[in-house]
Amino acid sequence: MPALEPPSLAHLVAAYPEALERIDGSDLLWRDGTRMPLDDGKERKPFADWLVTPDIADMLERPYPAGIGAAEPAADDDPGRARNADFFDKMYGDCRKGEVEAKLETVVWLPSKKGQRLAITRVNGVARRLDAVSRELDRLPAEFDKFLTPASGTYNCRTIAGTDRVSAHGWGFAVDIVASEADYWRWAPGGAAGKVAYRNRIPLEIVHVFERHGFIWGGRWYHYDTMHFEYRPELLPPLAPLPPP
Repeated sequence: MPALEPPSLAHLVAAYPEALERIDGSDLLWRDGTRMPLDDGKERKPFADWLVTPDIADMLERPYPAGIGAAEPAADDDPGRARNADFFDKMYGDCRKGEVEAKLETVVWLPSKKGQRLAITRVNGVARRLDAVSRELDRLPAEFDKFLTPASGTYNCRTIAGTDRVSAHGWGFAVDIVASEADYWRWAPGGAAGKVAYRNRIPLEIVHVFERHGFIWGGRWYHYDTMHFEYRPELLPPLAPLPPP
């Protein structure tokens, strides 16, 4: 497989057209006039710094391998796992300040099979994207149902396990599918302290549906979380426009 190229800053702007206007020199310019620096000036960050204190450019540093088949990630290759908190607080709100709940909508998950109601943000059309995912997954054969329903959660104002960083669930753009069929690096023997042994049971048919609609999968991370999907269109090929609501 040819080497993947990281997404460009121009693709970041194109991925969030309602919120972002353009790159202006070394700044990201939002449509409301807000400026954010793209780079904190710290070069060649070690993995821990890249993960814990990423700037906006760092979020795009590692290409996400959308659409590929089964592949074990290389050590510390976690594309999308670095999230600049200022960027996402600005985009979706800070849940610790009560800024996210009013932006949530309900999506009916697998409407013909389960009809579970999930709360997810409407910002950037995420709720409508997840609804499209749900309807497409609803048409898969029954053998896939055990991985999909009941979903384990969407919005939750909490920190990431073992850290003080807000989870993607705190911004309302993430969904976890069935936990009992999933694998997580911290659950693996020695995972919290040493080399992570990769494991996954989630069928790629499910993964590819999510990816087509703008969601990356935690199973493509070395520090894997195979139940986890989050809306990160800046790391994926351009999406088709949403139809009128």
